[in-house]
Amino acid sequence: MTIFNVISLFGGLALFLYGMRLMGDGLKESSSGALKDAMEKVTNNPLVGFFLGLLVTAVIQSSTATIVLTSGLVGAGVITLHQSLGVVIGANVGTTITGQIIRLLDLGSGGGATWIDLFKPSTLAPLAAILGILFIMAVKSKHAGVIGQISMGFGILFTGLLNMTAAVSPLSSSETFANTFVSLSDTPVLGFLAGTGVAFLIQSSSATIGILQALSTTGVLTFSAVWPIVIGVNIGDCVTTAIVCSIGSKADAKRTGIVHILFNITGSALIIAGVLLLRNTAFLSALWDRTLTSGGIANVHTVFRLFSATVLLPVCGQFEKLSRVIVRDEPQLGASVERELELLDEKFFTSPALALSGASRAISTMAKLSHEAVLGAMDVLQSYDQRTVDRINENEDRIDLLADRVDNYLIRLSPHVTMGNGSELLNFYIQCFSEFERIGDYAVNLTENAQELRERGAQLSESAQGELRVLRDALNEIIGYARQGFRALDMRAARRIEPVEEVVDDLVATLRNNHIKRVRDGKCTVYAGLSFLDILVNIERISDQCSNVGVYTLSLSDSSIMSNHHEYIHQLHRGGDQEYNRKFSETRQKYFGALEALGEEN
Repeated sequence: MTIFNVISLFGGLALFLYGMRLMGDGLKESSSGALKDAMEKVTNNPLVGFFLGLLVTAVIQSSTATIVLTSGLVGAGVITLHQSLGVVIGANVGTTITGQIIRLLDLGSGGGATWIDLFKPSTLAPLAAILGILFIMAVKSKHAGVIGQISMGFGILFTGLLNMTAAVSPLSSSETFANTFVSLSDTPVLGFLAGTGVAFLIQSSSATIGILQALSTTGVLTFSAVWPIVIGVNIGDCVTTAIVCSIGSKADAKRTGIVHILFNITGSALIIAGVLLLRNTAFLSALWDRTLTSGGIANVHTVFRLFSATVLLPVCGQFEKLSRVIVRDEPQLGASVERELELLDEKFFTSPALALSGASRAISTMAKLSHEAVLGAMDVLQSYDQRTVDRINENEDRIDLLADRVDNYLIRLSPHVTMGNGSELLNFYIQCFSEFERIGDYAVNLTENAQELRERGAQLSESAQGELRVLRDALNEIIGYARQGFRALDMRAARRIEPVEEVVDDLVATLRNNHIKRVRDGKCTVYAGLSFLDILVNIERISDQCSNVGVYTLSLSDSSIMSNHHEYIHQLHRGGDQEYNRKFSETRQKYFGALEALGEEN
């Protein structure tokens, strides 16, 4: 085997790894929404989790991605450590699907019918590449790019596999190579170490098994040489995954990685014991020196993992208990937004839909805190309470913390989100989180208005306080619509924002005139009058931020709104939309009717 064969071997490995990643990324993107929903609905039944983990791994072609994703969900509190157990075990079985696909190499030998030749890697690889490039360059549809990516990945994967096979073909006549695998048969620990080392270095059990399947074409790989390598692959793969799970994670997320290691070590120990105990039985004796094909290696890998899962799934709760002994609980920080911060975990970047879902929850919490802060601030203007002011300031700190983390998270997430619905949601979240942050800022401004009035001994008149109660109700309604529109992408709620915003503007203009008249008539002090006008400015700005959220939400279903924002609002205000006119009339009658009732009382 020459240096050129070595170069060809590693070049083939590079194509294989890239093809597997390209295909896996495409599959993840196409199933991202379904993956998100499935992973969030894991039950306490480990068997259900097992099938979910198997299915998800078969789809995205990576047990590491599945387990890291599961670890992130555990750390974020979306699922519990107990619920993750079945998923972890299922992922270990699901990763064998790749090997079963690669066994198509076996079709490359011998003659056969023409239709069977279509499934040979030498035919599938160029066909998949041709199909992929056609979808990418010629087909203009929403999912064409993703289909093309999956197909190209499949083609590149098999092209790399064929390159590796061709590169190692001279080894079939190499006595040294044959003797190397004989030594592995005599010393299983060497095969175990080789499998562990390679899987750890390239961080993929599927790729390591793929290399082994390519080497099987030399005709020198026997069961006795292969089985310890397969065991080593299981260990090497789980160590890498556990390291990734432990980086910057909460205790339960780290325990998910530990459970993965414990499962693989225990399963490997059981298989080693079983092979050694049954070595002299008729079945293993016949199998021991049998040359394995690509399909045979895939079957050994699958059977080993299925055996481990079948035996250990009923007792997986013991792994949870042991992981709690190994990883101790951390002291709790006590912050009410801790769970939302945990949702902003880079582990979810492997599934952009889950990452975007975490960002949405964090922003929804910002919206909730801002809503509570505004209502609390309006109450403080009526009756000053320092505890309420302190709570609003604490909420503002949490909102600012979330805003900072969401901002950084979305920026880091952006390279992982491709064009389409994911990128639209990403832009939507980037636009909206700052609006809710500003609402929180204006709530703090309102508390500062209340503090200034108290420090100066000034007091708003009964009429002014009554008017602020009307504005409080209007703000409660409009922020509620903004939250509902954002959280559920509710277009109906989003359309209701602008009519209320216009009524708030009219209320502010009316109340400003009323208050100037009260100051002129001596019914209110000049300082209290200035503070009241400042309060109205903050209220109007809160309403404006809600209007922005409404426009951003509606733009998701009609992109023309965003590109012509001001014209859209202008047309509404000119009465060009009957639904808007009706809602505006109802809202105006509601709140101006409340103002008239106040006038009658006074």
